Amino acid sequence: MSVIHRNNVVVRGSGVRTIVFSHGFGCDQAMWRLVEPSFESDFTTVRFDHVGAGRSDLSAYDPEKYSSLAGYADDLVEIGEELGLVNAIFVGHSVSAIIGVLASLKSPNLFSELVLVGPSARYIDDEGYHGGFAEADIEEMLVSLGDNHMGWSMAMAPAIMGNGDRPELGQELTDSFCRTDPDIAKRFARVTFTSDNRSDLPKVTARTLILQCQDDIIASEEVGAYVRDHIPGSEMVILGATGHCPNLSAPGEVVAAIRAFV
Repeated sequence: MSVIHRNNVVVRGSGVRTIVFSHGFGCDQAMWRLVEPSFESDFTTVRFDHVGAGRSDLSAYDPEKYSSLAGYADDLVEIGEELGLVNAIFVGHSVSAIIGVLASLKSPNLFSELVLVGPSARYIDDEGYHGGFAEADIEEMLVSLGDNHMGWSMAMAPAIMGNGDRPELGQELTDSFCRTDPDIAKRFARVTFTSDNRSDLPKVTARTLILQCQDDIIASEEVGAYVRDHIPGSEMVILGATGHCPNLSAPGEVVAAIRAFV
């Protein structure tokens, strides 16, 4: 099976430098459709679907491989190798921000810049650390998702999206969640929300930008600040956007912030 087919890799543009866009939990590469075209004129752009999402090859899903974020990072490195990428720019949303961090550590020449949109190194609170969720709350959420994937998606997606005055955004995220294979979604959710990658942050050597939204119930400003403070030399831009998905709710802001950084 080719890597290109496995992850439904789509390459556009013709620039010398390459930007790789990576989607978050419950989404697919379509979540970048309002951002990526703005870079096609002067960059080569890469979008893909994590195995289990979008038009990826579902038969490639291996519960053991994808029992940690390292399996997804391995896929990202393989995509980079297949495309011959060196010193590319990585743009990752939500859990993909950390997947990009891990890939950059596995293959240091792959990315020279990381743009992390709404990252969290650990979602569960710990002693001296505020991740935003109690362990019991995460477990309750995961059980609810496993018992009723559709119901969970319809309840959670609008809250994650925010922007209650624009219900069409919440509906789009709901539809995206509902398209995901329920069994794979359940497993990916557990991997996402129980991971702890705090110790990986200080190892990052790529130039790093954190894009932080306001009123983000998944990754608060305090969480974003933690990522910034623990990745050497990184910077954080607080967007005017609210909610957890500025690539949909405020794509112009995301484009401007990326361009100013790269």
